[in-house]
Amino acid sequence: MSDKRHRNFIAGEWVAGADVNQDINPSNLGDTVGGYAQDSVEQAEAAIAAARAAFPAWSRSLHEERQAALDQIGEEIIARRDELGRLLAREEGKTLAEGIGEVHRSGQFFRYFAQETLRQIGDLADSVRPGVEVTVRREPVGVVAIITPWNFPTAIPAWKIAPALAFGNCVVFKPAGLVPASAWALAEIISRAGLPEGVFNLVMGGGATVGEALLDSPAIDAITFTGSVETGAHIARKAAENLVRIQLEMGGKNPLVVLDDADLEIAVECAMNGAFFATGQRCTASSRLVVTAGIHDRFVAALLERMRALKVDDALKPGTQMGPVVDHNQLCSNLDYLGIGTGEGAKLSGGERLKRDTEGHYMAPALFTETDNTMRINREEIFGPIAAVIRVRDYEEALAVANDTRFGLSSGIVTNSLKYAADFRRNSEAGLVTVNLPTAGTDYHVPFGGRKASSFGPREQGQYAREFYTTTKTAYTRP
Repeated sequence: MSDKRHRNFIAGEWVAGADVNQDINPSNLGDTVGGYAQDSVEQAEAAIAAARAAFPAWSRSLHEERQAALDQIGEEIIARRDELGRLLAREEGKTLAEGIGEVHRSGQFFRYFAQETLRQIGDLADSVRPGVEVTVRREPVGVVAIITPWNFPTAIPAWKIAPALAFGNCVVFKPAGLVPASAWALAEIISRAGLPEGVFNLVMGGGATVGEALLDSPAIDAITFTGSVETGAHIARKAAENLVRIQLEMGGKNPLVVLDDADLEIAVECAMNGAFFATGQRCTASSRLVVTAGIHDRFVAALLERMRALKVDDALKPGTQMGPVVDHNQLCSNLDYLGIGTGEGAKLSGGERLKRDTEGHYMAPALFTETDNTMRINREEIFGPIAAVIRVRDYEEALAVANDTRFGLSSGIVTNSLKYAADFRRNSEAGLVTVNLPTAGTDYHVPFGGRKASSFGPREQGQYAREFYTTTKTAYTRP
């Protein structure tokens, strides 16, 4: 496939880029998914200008016009979930089942926010001054820059683009360079939804060029970003210079607490799902397994047995339970952390480089035991199929260890005690808390986001998304 087919989308036109990015299948390094155009700074600026020009009319468009467009997008995504899920698995490396599931959920985001377009209801109040009426309404923010990561190449763009359009904003979308195929496929669907030119723009390119152009532009009104803490902090500094509102989701070091009274089977299933599904490449992954002494040995033995039986192979092969790491750099980082952990005195099980029928970025899931919460492997986000077990005395120590982190995205507890479950829900310092469920996995109609270094700005998803994508206007009227 050539870049002529996979161009950027600017002002309603497919535009050739300044360069071409080759998208490589991490399950099979001999398989090129396609060539995807790379924007120049000038093209990024053209996309921003197109969005700015389109905003006045789109911001005042009929709600039913937006609803129809989002419904059409959502329906097509769901109808093509098998095809698009296969494309996603091929370029990103998560299993085919996970890819199809992600695409289906992406369609649900558009369908949900299609209905939210009709729920934009304001407030009416009496003024403290006699004879004066007060109305409060929400209006779109303006031009929104959307910068997304590689680990959920369809879902994260969907849950940002859908509310942006639903509330009347215009979009300049920059996906991660590792996963252009899913982003391009989503953009192609959006391009046929009847949106006026300039309302939605796709600019594929590097962070140092296209990304910086978005951050530097005075014509951008808001930036929503998911990625690393370091990049998020850089965006925050740049946004402060232009007084641009920001929404940042930046990762986690999420604890799964397992108490003595836990159902062992449920505990192991939660740990397997949270730590190793999606190859551990989730900001909500259970990377710290905080286990009380009475169940520790049984839990570790059962988890290791499940890990060793996990089928790691080509993401598209039937029966594969864990696909490859996304690319060579991430694989090298994972392997480096295995060395760091053993150097700190932790005991390592698994983590071997694996060979399969095709050359790919394969590694076995890895588990560290005999660790403590001061080790780097328990402080830094690794973003791979690597988890560490921390033995604690009791619930009180487990809660303290769980909260002892710079991150605060997701946390979970496995217990049959209503007392401890209720206490954990109240006192866990995380934006998302689960009980007897994996730390990874959220619903689209409720807020998503964390605390501390995990998140900054208003929440994503559900009705709470309006806090970022709209601004309030208060009007006083004397009849």
